[in-house]
Amino acid sequence: MLIAFSITPLGAGDSVGDLVAEAVRVVRESGLPNRTDAMFTTVEGEWDEVMAVVKRAVDVVAAQAPRVSVVLKADVRPGVTDALTAKVARVEDRLAGRDGDAPGGRAATRQ
Repeated sequence: MLIAFSITPLGAGDSVGDLVAEAVRVVRESGLPNRTDAMFTTVEGEWDEVMAVVKRAVDVVAAQAPRVSVVLKADVRPGVTDALTAKVARVEDRLAGRDGDAPGGRAATRQ
């Protein structure tokens, strides 16, 4: 499964970059495949292990902020591995014209 999530410390002052970095550090130290971008951190693994990483990341932030907001999106597909990179690669292939699907067709909305 893939879980994309963001953690926002609330009530911890104007600059929360250090707290967010601590949450990302928890994810990276988990050993699970992950990627961080400007909006979310995405983690790949089994349900229990991924949710445990999200909980640890929230706990690290909650230890230093009086309130924590969490946004989470999950793609649950049993038996699928390497979805973190494979989904993006399929879109890039389509953009490069390496797939028979027409641009803007159903394949453009389904990864």
